Amino acid sequence: MTLATIRSGALKGIDGLPVDVEVDIGSGLPAFNIVGLPDTAVQEARERVRSAIRNAGFEFPLRRITVNLAPADVRKEGPIYDLPIAVAILMASGQVEDHFEDTAIMGELSLDGQLRHVSGVLPFVAMCSEQRIGKVVVPSADVREARMVGGVRVFGLESLTQLREEPAAWVSEELPAPEVLSDRVVHDLSVVRGQEHVKRALEVAASGGHNLMMQGPPGSGKTLLARTLPGLIAPLTPIESIDVSKVYSVAGLLSREQPLLRERPFRAPHHTISHAGLVGGGSLIRPGEVSLAHRGVLFLDEFPEYSSKALEALREPLESGVVTISRARGSVTFPARILLVAAMNPCPCGYYGDSKRSCACSEMVVSKYQRRISGPLLDRFDLFTEVPRVEYEELTGAPTGECSETVRERVIGARAVQEDRLAATSYVTNAEMGPVEVQRFCLEALADEARPVIASATERLGLSARSFHRVLKVSRTIADLDGCEVIGTGHVAEAIQYRRRGSD
Repeated sequence: MTLATIRSGALKGIDGLPVDVEVDIGSGLPAFNIVGLPDTAVQEARERVRSAIRNAGFEFPLRRITVNLAPADVRKEGPIYDLPIAVAILMASGQVEDHFEDTAIMGELSLDGQLRHVSGVLPFVAMCSEQRIGKVVVPSADVREARMVGGVRVFGLESLTQLREEPAAWVSEELPAPEVLSDRVVHDLSVVRGQEHVKRALEVAASGGHNLMMQGPPGSGKTLLARTLPGLIAPLTPIESIDVSKVYSVAGLLSREQPLLRERPFRAPHHTISHAGLVGGGSLIRPGEVSLAHRGVLFLDEFPEYSSKALEALREPLESGVVTISRARGSVTFPARILLVAAMNPCPCGYYGDSKRSCACSEMVVSKYQRRISGPLLDRFDLFTEVPRVEYEELTGAPTGECSETVRERVIGARAVQEDRLAATSYVTNAEMGPVEVQRFCLEALADEARPVIASATERLGLSARSFHRVLKVSRTIADLDGCEVIGTGHVAEAIQYRRRGSD
């Protein structure tokens, strides 16, 4: 046998694509060529595979070896083809038996033939399940992650030397991953003194997935308030867990001990982050912070300090829920359905409008500072709230307000109502609703006495069409928190007070 084919896969965004690794061993001068649009890492597999085969006790064929990665028009990236190439060479040279029917393989080799951890196992196995491939072989370190996807039997290899054994001797069963407590610090709402109106805005934002902007002087508690949000949001559903975990798997950030994310992500990048770091990109396209926060919270502190290029790139993801990165070699789409929370000072010194300290900035400087954020980007926020200075009496008095657990129960209840209402659509929260759903579940649900209120606000505030719809969506969420099917005057009035005056 001089020809062998092994099934493998390629990654495009967080999706897997089937790839066949074909190896032909022919006559002629010794050579080792890889074709099929490989990148540098795949080309370097020639040296890794050659050394790994020899050091694992096999014989590397001194003949003309041609490796084709099909289909040839799909870019192949990374070291994940080391193992399938090595297995195909050993099969074609008659050194191992063909145990790989209905099997897909991926893995990186070390020079001694050991298998290393690779990124992207979860989407690779998900692709195999969709393609009805019955078995997958991955490095033993990645078995736990691979088993998060059902419907596929998983085998793990530690070394090429195990290919001499029957597949039954390979790692095929793995105990469930132990529960790992999160090391992320989640603050309880009860530790925040005062700011009851901001706590209410956080509850509304968590319930409906609405973007929130907080503005106030330094030290007023904006960052602390934002960090209480993960404790308010309903847990990830099983489908959302797989979806989010695939993003982290592609990014190489998935824990081997706990390969399925169960908590909603909370990402808080520094304001010096690059455009590619925020929305994704790079020479090897990888997801950015906006995708790593998928189905979770993206917190941007010191909002005007981010580069305008990075901020403007958020406009499309906030509207569509996806990020599409286009390069000469093709385009990649990552999910980016996030709850954006932004915090900013009112001016460079931070004390414009403060009741205790006078502002050192001129009106021109204040205006220029606030204009760093464009109108179209501000239009993507549903809720705007002021976070004023906390007075001495509040700081030294007894804690006020509810704890996070109490608020979380209401948020979970409101989300359950939304899930039932939107079950026939692709949407999950009120913030995601399209025009058809807004018409059906918001406009048609408006009480008669609430219509003049929103009509007056639209005229007085000069709301854009997008802002008008966002007020309706927030009203729907507030009504859901109250357990009301009809959107009343109070719900609309509260939603209107969250609009930023003069921003629309």
